[in-house]
Amino acid sequence: MNLEKLKGHVPDAVIAQLPDTIAKFELNTPLRLAHFLAQAGHESGGFKAVNENLNYGAKGLLGIFKKYFPTEAKAKLYERKPEKIANLVYGGRMGNGPEASGEGYKFRGRGYIQLTGKDNYKAFDVIVPENLLESPDLVATKYPLLSAAWFFHKNGLHKIADKGATDAVVTEVTKRVNGGTIGLADRIKHFKEYHALLA
Repeated sequence: MNLEKLKGHVPDAVIAQLPDTIAKFELNTPLRLAHFLAQAGHESGGFKAVNENLNYGAKGLLGIFKKYFPTEAKAKLYERKPEKIANLVYGGRMGNGPEASGEGYKFRGRGYIQLTGKDNYKAFDVIVPENLLESPDLVATKYPLLSAAWFFHKNGLHKIADKGATDAVVTEVTKRVNGGTIGLADRIKHFKEYHALLA
């Protein structure tokens, strides 16, 4: 694959990390890499966002996290307080301690495909030399692409990608990444762009 063809379509900083990432996580065909880049790019707003934005107002909390904010009064107590929101929503699950432990925020989503929860940080930690449980911000600053590729591989997405270059396959990959089909048109558009460049 000629990665140089991605220049101008994917940030240079991402292209520079690709050889190592491709080798570690079997993203070694045009199909796999195009599916991966389309998902990582969409999830991160064009490879820009590396930290989960939890700065929700009350209305947003009631819509997105209804289970945790059953009333407007409770949502008002947490609105525009990302740390408090993360500790409530992610506390006591995904390997995180209870809300008071602060681990919900400590292990909030980071990377191009948001690595979330202490269990995932612990599992990804095996891949890198640093201690991510002590320095979780490294997922955002040093490993946004590698952590996304780890997620892709761990969830068997490279095998789904092997099914082909159709909209149906992009949809299947999207559902595994997103839990739904938010942004599907954008993901399909970018998949086609990257696949045409790499194939």
